Amino acid sequence: MARGNVTVVLAHGAWADGSSWARVITALGAEGIKAQAAPLPLTSLADDIAALNRSLDRTEGPIVLAGHAYAGAVIALARPARVKALVYVAALAPDESEKVADVFYRLPPHPQAPKLAPDDNGLIWLPEDAFAAAFAQNAPAEDRAVLAAVQRPISLNCITVPAGRPLWKDIPSWFLIAEQDRMIVPETQRYMAERMKANIRAFPVDHTPSVTAPAAVTDIIRDAVRTVSGN
Repeated sequence: MARGNVTVVLAHGAWADGSSWARVITALGAEGIKAQAAPLPLTSLADDIAALNRSLDRTEGPIVLAGHAYAGAVIALARPARVKALVYVAALAPDESEKVADVFYRLPPHPQAPKLAPDDNGLIWLPEDAFAAAFAQNAPAEDRAVLAAVQRPISLNCITVPAGRPLWKDIPSWFLIAEQDRMIVPETQRYMAERMKANIRAFPVDHTPSVTAPAAVTDIIRDAVRTVSGN
């Protein structure tokens, strides 16, 4: 199987949208690897799984699924038929019956992590100063401004529902640990990655390496594609 027969589907996390994968999409495309970003509504875990599956329906052949942050929970519950590998990018990986909030709050937060609370609609927005303090502290100011401007809030219904049996129990997974992450504690990332028996790569990057260190993200996705395609 050629690498070009594998499609990479990228799922964004909370407070982001598909544009956060732009540099990774461009880099993969330069190598002949098809990639598309799945738009998630961030309205409930079930809604996000359904939206991801609709994106999978737009592809053909084997799929490598990559998820950032919250989307780690979503990719693990996708329709499994053609999904051959999972890639976690500073992502959350709840086990069966765990909630996203259980793993997110497993350890005390970084001192510069934002205080999060839902608004009157049950939606959690990221304070604008958090993009520089914790979400993408290694990004230039113009990138942080864009991230803040396009942010999408996440519903409590995404993080307070027990997850089903995750795909990482059945197919190979890769995990990029972001050692400078101020949103998801790196020790929690390593705990989840080791529990998954993932292929682990650790880099001195912040919470959003798809923006601030796209080469590292592209490299780990390429490894997954190479394993799936056999070359």
